[in-house]
Amino acid sequence: MLKKVILVAAATLVSGLVARAQTNLQMFYDFGKDRQFVTTTLEGFYNDNWGNTFFFIDHDFDFKGNGGVKAPAGTYMELARCLNFWQDVPVLGNFSLQVEYNGGIYKDYFIQSALLVGVDYFLHSANFNNTFNFKVLYKKIASTVQQVPLQFTFVWGMQDLFGLKGLRFSGFADFWWEDHTLFFTKSGANSKLSHIVFISEPQLWYNVGQWIGVDNFNLGGEVELSYDFGSSEGFWIRPCLGAKWVF
Repeated sequence: MLKKVILVAAATLVSGLVARAQTNLQMFYDFGKDRQFVTTTLEGFYNDNWGNTFFFIDHDFDFKGNGGVKAPAGTYMELARCLNFWQDVPVLGNFSLQVEYNGGIYKDYFIQSALLVGVDYFLHSANFNNTFNFKVLYKKIASTVQQVPLQFTFVWGMQDLFGLKGLRFSGFADFWWEDHTLFFTKSGANSKLSHIVFISEPQLWYNVGQWIGVDNFNLGGEVELSYDFGSSEGFWIRPCLGAKWVF
């Protein structure tokens, strides 16, 4: 199953702060026992006077032909737009309206398209080094039964962690309802039906490039924590190591 990455700098920028637009490329090796392949992520975050736009595109390189890995076996993308025309209004300035699209394809099956609409609430420290986003989103997944059509999302970013310049701790946690079949059951029994999904991907990056005159270069990794995600039953821990280049 495609790994999901979403690391948003901030869903809403208040108090007149202008975020630096950023595009970055991440490359991970996934050590999960059901993975063990490379994933690349192209990610972008762009702020403007009406809000911000965020996207990412994942490619999993686990298509194995004669001679080994040949090409990506799956692609997954998310595109989100936050709207905020009232950034200077006290209290309300922290809220944004969000519209999002998710979808992709993996080997011989489609990852059903999903449309999300909802509200984002943004908190930050005085210097904006620490940012937190809470999202409540109506989620409609194509051709899928959902007990409750909602997704709850928490996104965080902590820059210069523990006072160490260039150390960043960031990530997200998603919880939503989706009826889906679990084929990889830990009990070895027949496939079973699940109604919920949880996934979180905390990342830790260190800007090693600052020591060699190339601030764009970061080393680090992430851990995917999931429950009934994709077609895998139960709780899984999948560690990854990687590099990130900020354009």
